Amino acid sequence: MYWTLELASYLEDAPWPATKDELIDYAIRSGAPMEVIENLQELEDDGQPYENIEEIWPDYPTKEDFFFNEDEY
Repeated sequence: MYWTLELASYLEDAPWPATKDELIDYAIRSGAPMEVIENLQELEDDGQPYENIEEIWPDYPTKEDFFFNEDEY
């Protein structure tokens, strides 16, 4: 399983929290590439919903990861 910013971007608007099956269904309905669906199928399924993208991809960059100061603009 591998994630890139492009692949993860297909899940940004997913209905969080969501179970593995709900995320796969969302990815299919939203037209996400097959790589996204394959990555989701490899997730562990303990029946508990995932709260956000960071639970799927812990290295997902957040707004704080970019050194852009919005106050300057």
